[in-house]
Formats: sequence, structure tokens, C-alpha cells
Amino acid sequence: MNTRLWGTMTVGGLIARIALIFITTLWTLPTFGLFVSSFRDREQLITTGWWTSFGTQNSFSDFRTGTAADQEQVDGYYVIRGDAFVALGDTPATLRSYGSTANEPSAFQPDQLIDLGNGESFIINSDGQFEYRSETPFTIERGRRFYYTADIAPIFSLENYQRVLTEEGMGQSFINTFAVTIPATIIPISIAAFAAYAFSWMEFPGRQVIFAVVVGLLVVPLQISLIPLLRLYNDVSNVIPGFTFTLFNDVLIEIPGFTAKSYPGIWLAHTGFGLPLAIYLLRNYIGGLPREIIESAKIDGASHFEIFIRLVLPLSIPALASFSIFQFLWVWNDLLVALVFLTKNADQVVMTSRLRDMLGSRAADWEILTSSAFVSIVVPLIVFFALQRYFVRGLLSGSVKGG
Repeated sequence: MNTRLWGTMTVGGLIARIALIFITTLWTLPTFGLFVSSFRDREQLITTGWWTSFGTQNSFSDFRTGTAADQEQVDGYYVIRGDAFVALGDTPATLRSYGSTANEPSAFQPDQLIDLGNGESFIINSDGQFEYRSETPFTIERGRRFYYTADIAPIFSLENYQRVLTEEGMGQSFINTFAVTIPATIIPISIAAFAAYAFSWMEFPGRQVIFAVVVGLLVVPLQISLIPLLRLYNDVSNVIPGFTFTLFNDVLIEIPGFTAKSYPGIWLAHTGFGLPLAIYLLRNYIGGLPREIIESAKIDGASHFEIFIRLVLPLSIPALASFSIFQFLWVWNDLLVALVFLTKNADQVVMTSRLRDMLGSRAADWEILTSSAFVSIVVPLIVFFALQRYFVRGLLSGSVKGG
């Protein structure tokens, strides 16, 4: 029985929409929380959740009074005055309570005088202005510490990103990741497009067998090929040395030799790992194109290369975009292959490796980790949303059509 609620919507349709909204919200919420946290102040971030960041924050902190050099005589007393909220800058704050020890930061209320003994007393107002008073001259060389809890306005800034991109080396790692990802996406998709056309529309001996072998490589785990491939790279690096030559005007050109720990090495590794899936998807898509178009082009005298460039490539944009998303995201988020085929030099460390190191050395610096994590995911998000209209169409077509 198909019960209609209103218009053309059914009960099943309503349930499906509610489920879709729930799943989308559940999937998006952590990313949104990470985005908000990456702009927050350190103290607020470690004491309160991101969902509280749009309202007044209940903050716990400490401050020090001035030293003996800051005292002045007022009505027969020696007084040190100051602002407990000076570290907050222009951020509005209201004192809730304070104390003289970390164990009791809420022992006293604003405007309540504390007798500290030895003729000393202390009082602080709700706006953070305090007065430290003594019957005898102060001799302290370092200010006395007090603790407080206060209602503070939320603090958002770009300071976390500035620190991450400049001081923590994430900016260089961001560039390094692009240097790995872009060629490692373009190279396999270029090779796979040519191979897919050949498997689909060119006749040559062993075509089906070779294609079956390529598809069979999909089941080979990446991990078992890393060591053999690295050993192969080491052998090749001994055979292909670098060389230099001189151009006109005594311009010296230096061509480095092939090495296992280099950008070309990781490009070739990602190309080899990505080619089986790329050829499979593109071959099924290209093989499903109308035969009449290909045959008409051949009758008009077009070569295979012209057919591929002028007809097949424009018609295969959805499939190319679908695989590009897969390959780009996989390479961008890769850690294992980068650890094997790149060095620890600053000009080769990618963002996933940098984040792993920061988790060990900066585990307590949440403001650094959140901004670093969002820097690492912002580019994949842009790529996915820019190409998502091709994604489902190309993926489904490449999965169900055969040649």
C-alpha cells in the first residue's frame, strides 16, 4: 500500500529524505566542527567544545601581579594595581570568581577582599581591575599568581593558520603534496585513456588476455609490492647516473640521476598502483560509446589517434573526472607510499607525514592540530565539489558497461 502524505510524496519518500538528511548531517558535522575549531583561541579550544564557541565562554586562567618596582603609596599602604585580563587584549570579559591557589580558583567572588596575612590583602573587580595592598613595602621580584574563572566572549582569528603555515612547516608540505599529487594524477590517467581506447576499439593479438591480466592486478595488495619496487628503484638508480652539459654562453645544465627517494620515483609508483583501476573504468566507459560514431570517423579517413583526440576524449569527460577524483584523493591522503619513496628532507615531506610528526610532538596543541588538519582536507573538498557532477555518472557508466 502506497500512502501519500501530501502532493506526490509518500511515506517511503519522506523516510528516505529524513534518512538522507540525517546521514548528510552526521557526515558533515565533524568537518564543520574541525573548521570552527581551527579558528578558535587555544585556551577556549582546550576547555570547551566547538559547539559552545558561538556563545559566552566559561574560561579558567591565571595572572600575576606586578613586582615591587610597580608599587605606590596610597593612604599609608603600599599598593600594586593592574588588570587581570590584560592577556585577553580587547576581548570583553566578566569575572565570575577568583582564588589565590589553583585548587580553589572559585573561592571568592568579585569585589570580595582577601586577607592574605602578614598585613597583605587582595581584591579584584568584575572588570578584572585588581589591587594588591600591603602595610609594609613589597619586596617581590616576581608577581604573585592568582587564578580566576570568567565569562569571555568567543575569540576567532587566523593566528593558528599563520603559525601552521609559517612556523610549523605545513606551508612547504602543502606545496610538496601538490608536487606529488598533480603528476601522480595526470600521468596514470593519460596512459590509462590511451590503453582503454586500444582495448576497446583496436584489434591486436591477445587483447582480451592482456586486459584480464590488467584487471587481475586490482586484487594485488599495494603493501606487498613496495619492497620489490624499492629494490628495483635502487638497481635502476645505479644504471641511470646524472650528467651535466654546457649550453651557449657557458650556461651549465645539471640533470640529476634517478634515485629511489625522489619525486619521479613516487610518481611512477602511484602511476603503477593506479593504472589497473583507471584502465578498467575507462575501458568499460569508452567501450560503451556508440559504435556508429567510431565507424563514421573511420569512413571519413580519421586515424585512431584522431578519433581518440577529437571524439573519444570529449565524450569521456565524466569517466576521466571520476577517476581523477579517486586518484587525486588517494594520492593526496597517502602516507605509506610517501614514507617509502620520499626522504625526510623539508622539500619532500608531504602533509600526511607532517601531521603524523605533529601528532607526536604537538599532541597537546589542539589549535595547531585542528588548523593543520583542515589545511590538509580543504583541497580534496574543493576538488570533489568541483567535479562531483561528473562523479556518479562516470563511475556508474564505467562500472556497468562492457566492451
